[in-house]
Amino acid sequence: MKHRTFEKIIAFAVLLVAARVCAAQQPAPVSVSQTQKGIEAFLRSYYALGPEIKITVGAPTEFGSSGILECSIEVKTPESTEKIKMYMTKDGRYLIRGEINDLTTDPLADTVKKIQTANSPVLGNPNAPITLVEYSDFECPVCRNLHDSLRGLLPNYPQVKVIFKDYPLDTIHPWARTAALAGRCAYQQDPKAFWKMYDSIYDNQDVISASNVYDKVMDFATKAGLNQEVFKACMSAPETTQAVDASIANGNLLEVRSTPTVFVNGRRIVGADPRTVQQYLDYEVAQLKAGAAAKK
Repeated sequence: MKHRTFEKIIAFAVLLVAARVCAAQQPAPVSVSQTQKGIEAFLRSYYALGPEIKITVGAPTEFGSSGILECSIEVKTPESTEKIKMYMTKDGRYLIRGEINDLTTDPLADTVKKIQTANSPVLGNPNAPITLVEYSDFECPVCRNLHDSLRGLLPNYPQVKVIFKDYPLDTIHPWARTAALAGRCAYQQDPKAFWKMYDSIYDNQDVISASNVYDKVMDFATKAGLNQEVFKACMSAPETTQAVDASIANGNLLEVRSTPTVFVNGRRIVGADPRTVQQYLDYEVAQLKAGAAAKK
């Protein structure tokens, strides 16, 4: 899984903390830049984030008509970059860490709309009513755990289709992008061959390296019955890189920050906990059965 220094540090924090960003007693208005500096100072002090960690706080903006301001925060460590959102009250007194949900809308439907599934590998019945979308990195060990879990779970759920989305973490996984290109090229030549490539990469993840990944994926392509020359041309084609980048951009739109990130009919799962995946699948299956019974 992607290194999440800042996320891990603040995961246990209470939802609402006195930020001391702008003291309530302060009579003079506080400028946006002062507010941003105050938030950064508070986060560094509260979570013991040293100078080697760069924190960039965006200008607070109105969050709908809630009376709350939204702050986009980027945290860069030597290993990775994290992007999170925090909220603050307009008086600058309270900083809020957590999700804000509009009870008048369906957040799952909104999430589903954002997921771009066109031209993506699909495993299972394309018309299956339950959709599991996987944003993954082929070099990620936790993604391999998810792969292994799904291999055991999916035969029990014919109502589920899996859609794969590339999300290679280039900054920490040196051969992940090459593997993503290989998966994309397998898909373009034969959609069914993608899943053979998918299995081959994860099954052999321990023996793949930055120095041998190209040779490995070429071997996997041959075993999948793909045309070698077409596959080679595809690996170096700019369109292939653009397709992988488009998948990453879609993940960013959904605020994917680590791999694997899974969506089951819009419900987010971060990580590869098979119990949570099974819980969500069981819930959706139960909903289908309840709907079918209601129609009788």
